[in-house]
Amino acid sequence: MSKNKTLSDAKSAKNDEFYTQYADIQKEVNAYLDYNPDTFRGKTVLLPCDDPEWSKFTRFFAENFERLGLKKLISTSYAAASKKFKTPYQPSLFESESPQFDAAKTEVRGKIFVLDHDTNANGHIDLDDLEWKYLEGDGDFRSEEVCKLRDEADVIVTNPPFSLFREFLAWILATKNAKGAKQFLILGNKNAVSYTEVFPLIKDNMMWSGVTEWAGGMWFETMDSTDVDKVVDGKNMKNVASVWFTNLEHGRRHRPLELMTMADNIKYSRHKDIRGKGYFTFENYPAIEVPFTDAIPSDYDGIMAVPRSFLDKYCPEQFEIVGIAEGESGKELGLKPVPKELKKLNRSLRDGQLYYMKDGYPEKPFARILIRARRVK
Repeated sequence: MSKNKTLSDAKSAKNDEFYTQYADIQKEVNAYLDYNPDTFRGKTVLLPCDDPEWSKFTRFFAENFERLGLKKLISTSYAAASKKFKTPYQPSLFESESPQFDAAKTEVRGKIFVLDHDTNANGHIDLDDLEWKYLEGDGDFRSEEVCKLRDEADVIVTNPPFSLFREFLAWILATKNAKGAKQFLILGNKNAVSYTEVFPLIKDNMMWSGVTEWAGGMWFETMDSTDVDKVVDGKNMKNVASVWFTNLEHGRRHRPLELMTMADNIKYSRHKDIRGKGYFTFENYPAIEVPFTDAIPSDYDGIMAVPRSFLDKYCPEQFEIVGIAEGESGKELGLKPVPKELKKLNRSLRDGQLYYMKDGYPEKPFARILIRARRVK
């Protein structure tokens, strides 16, 4: 199997149990603190769709409760019997040695973990002060009791079920606080950018890529022992094409790309597809094909079709996102139909796809984001 198996593949397999590594959470969250040390200060953070006994999200936020300046940390788990991807449930010592542990309840009821004060009177609020109890239901984020926790929270952070990303994002956006949209930091499929529920949010700067680079996917601990890429310290690991999505501000988002002019790209570009050749113009849309983010010409004022990975370097002060030529959201572009004779030349070409002519042959690029430079007037 491909080492970069996508989250949509996980959806088909009904495997929603990919556990994020502590280091990846730490790297991402610390970047927001570098930009604004008060990003989480005085706020209630909710970690839904979590397995606090196993997930690193709860551990990270509990261990860093005071450094982040949190007001309250809430984490919820899903009942073992309600999970789509079935694995033998093994209660942790944290759970099984607790006075309120009940094997029957654990099977059918979710749990809530709360941290908001120094329970052991040692002068610090940390992981040892975490308290838990059973929820009334199975912990589904759509349940009334978890919706109430969502409404209470200021920031929602989690790795949601991969097969329910659209619904989970809509669930976050269904409520607002006094300052407007609920803040969030969540993981999702790279392909999610083309969803009709997602791309308009990116285009209108209501949601953007997190700090972690898109290249190479991310490594998760997987509960599916039949689909493993490597074993690290006895843990089954899977590389998944996932990225962070957020509406929290971070420094990289406002750092403009350093780019060459079109003439300099054609003369000096490190990419042989550009150097000495230039840029193709699409036959069915007024835009040029820019196959590499670092080959975006700094002096071009028209629309440019760039790789989807451009989003992890997107600076809204430097560029405007015009549209997307991919998937559900791409249907809104109104691309001209592909002539039948060209479809015969390239049988993979379909209406609704960008294409350009190369040596008399119709070529189509991979998924493209359409952008235009912002000029100071």
